[in-house]
Amino acid sequence: MDIDRLFSDLPEKFTDVDRNLIQRAYRVAAEAHAPQKRASGEPYITHCIAVADILAGLRVPPAVVAAGLLHDTVEDTPLTLEDIRADFGDEIARLVDGVTKLTELPRVSRGGEALEEHPLLQDTADARHQILGRKASLVNETLRKTFLAMAEDPRVPLIKLADRLHNMQTLGSLNEQKRRRIAQETLDIFAPMANRLGIWEFKWQLEDYAFRYVNGEMYKEIARKLEEKRTERESKMKEIIQRVTQALQDNHVEASISGRPKHIYSIYRKMMKKGVTFEQLNDIRGVRVVVPEKNDCYMVLGVVHSLWRPIPGEFDDYIGVPKDNFYRSLHTTVLYDDGRHLEFQIRTLEMHQEAEYGIAAHWRYKEGHQQDPDYQRRVSYIRKMIQEWRDDSQDANDFVESMKSDVLQDRVYAFTPRGDVVDLPQNATPLDFAYYIHTEVGHCCRGAKVNGKLVP
Repeated sequence: MDIDRLFSDLPEKFTDVDRNLIQRAYRVAAEAHAPQKRASGEPYITHCIAVADILAGLRVPPAVVAAGLLHDTVEDTPLTLEDIRADFGDEIARLVDGVTKLTELPRVSRGGEALEEHPLLQDTADARHQILGRKASLVNETLRKTFLAMAEDPRVPLIKLADRLHNMQTLGSLNEQKRRRIAQETLDIFAPMANRLGIWEFKWQLEDYAFRYVNGEMYKEIARKLEEKRTERESKMKEIIQRVTQALQDNHVEASISGRPKHIYSIYRKMMKKGVTFEQLNDIRGVRVVVPEKNDCYMVLGVVHSLWRPIPGEFDDYIGVPKDNFYRSLHTTVLYDDGRHLEFQIRTLEMHQEAEYGIAAHWRYKEGHQQDPDYQRRVSYIRKMIQEWRDDSQDANDFVESMKSDVLQDRVYAFTPRGDVVDLPQNATPLDFAYYIHTEVGHCCRGAKVNGKLVP
């Protein structure tokens, strides 16, 4: 990616002063990173431009785009934080400093604590307990520092998420061990971070890119099966959209209707949660309906339920009771004509922007004014929640226990013999863990020991 592409993607609202700031940031970053290459052989500055372009796509303020260009200068070049402050002021310096500190967090999925690197301690229960205990502490300390940084300034993890997203998009240039370590780190830390900030657009991409490298065999299998049925699925979705469109027009409801793709990692999680194969899943289709006003959401719900029978227990009103990350939408699942489940999300355009872009959505509406009440409400909530976790905690492990019910309540973290973290859905079994490692491991699994006891 070159700088011209970035400037063409900048929001139209950016003034000449804003563009000059970004041009200056580019020149400083390009000069600082001039000798450096990425693993792919590309100039390192292409990564900085890509990060800034991802941020520009969120319509963030110009200072955040500039910080995206500069985010690696203090860590990877001779430039100091004082150099950045002298050239760009306190705000951008604080953002760059925050991203640098997040980058310096311990890598929770590094293979450096493998048992085989401790020959005197191999195959002993004490050795395994010590090493996996240290690994668990690293996970907790990383999560703690990450969420504390989020409370200080949500723009910092936003930049870090853009950085991680581009790294995941270009991960193929690294060796397999590094790919797996970075991918697992992404599932452990950065996808939950995107979820807490409510940025679905980042969350699903991070999860799918990471899953491709953490469990490539399962990723390819699900992708292949989705492709096999793609034409049939698209034809069926066209029929569904036409039918809903006509019904809404008959009821004088204006709406934008689209098929909602289920992403590969979310399909995998659903398979694990329900203990079924891909073929046994009956709810991988989804429809999204976007309407002008909140009252229209409930009108659409009534129309949909008049077309197909709703599935008991599958309705959620996140408009009346939003999720902790401020997500708002109506969810319902109906029994379609072919006997399979069909999921609907119903929301306003504003709710849709918030669902896709989370805490960054207010910039798309409010032209970047930082005193927007909705933005301040979101930030205040995050700070209050994290402050409560911190007040209730004696150390990093206590901190993570306090936050699990809010952020990680549907995840199970297990450890391989090498000490790598494996992220599984809640209620996952040892057999799920075995298949996660490799299909052949799952096929050969006859039992497991949980908390010292043999289980089937």
